[in-house]
Amino acid sequence: MIDQYFPESELIINADGSIFHLHVKPEQLADKVILVGDPGRVALVASHFEAKECDVCSREFHTVTGTYKGKRITVVSTGIGCDNIDIVMNELDALANIDFSTRHVKTQLKQLELVRIGTCGGLQPYTPTGTFICSETSIGFDGLLNFYAGRNAVCDLALERDLLNHLGWTGNMCAPAPYVINADAELVERIAADDMVRGMTVACGGFFGPQGRQLRVPLADPHQNEKIESYEYKGKRITNFEMESSALAGLARLMGHKATTVCMVIANRVAGKANTGYKNNIDNLIKTVLDRF
Repeated sequence: MIDQYFPESELIINADGSIFHLHVKPEQLADKVILVGDPGRVALVASHFEAKECDVCSREFHTVTGTYKGKRITVVSTGIGCDNIDIVMNELDALANIDFSTRHVKTQLKQLELVRIGTCGGLQPYTPTGTFICSETSIGFDGLLNFYAGRNAVCDLALERDLLNHLGWTGNMCAPAPYVINADAELVERIAADDMVRGMTVACGGFFGPQGRQLRVPLADPHQNEKIESYEYKGKRITNFEMESSALAGLARLMGHKATTVCMVIANRVAGKANTGYKNNIDNLIKTVLDRF
């Protein structure tokens, strides 16, 4: 293993010994981590814990570590988007695998297990509102993983090329450069079990235009969603839109962690239906994940 040292400008540690954005200390992080977008959802997850060790809030990042049925679990809110996943994943990995006293990588690396629990938009007739989808494969329209070395080694390059051709983005300098990443197979098997849809998920860099929603500004490609919904690769179709799964799966793979995303469909784009009262039902998904984690 190459010995690495991280100066203050790269690894920012607060005066109290906590990591810069999350304000969490290394000893406060469990090996099992639940990620949620909404800071308010942290309390809902933590309400199932029998005991709590810490409760830390900083910006949109709210962290609670506790115990659920004998399992030590940390729940962290990330806010919205792959840019926030970049912050959270790098800081969680630093907490787990960098010695804060020496600023060197630890000789023994720790593998975290991470499951994101969120909401999404369904893109197929068989993903109506209320459906639980475990993202077996994520397609990143966000571009985040393209900034990291090794992305080609962990991505499905054949699917990337096929999708680019289908969307008509090949050679278009203004179009995204999608990356395709598979979630950890064992974690998907454990969390999805036999009662969740195992999906191919598009993670977008925004909620409106990138997901084909048009309000006052016209879309660059009004037929983008039709192309996405009709795409098929080796018998699989794209099941849903969300905004974080690709960065989570990609960075976890590069860092040596296990990760997947599970979402509840709250809007079906094909049917034009949405359920704004979904918060009453998401607790069922939370309890399912906690039991299988």
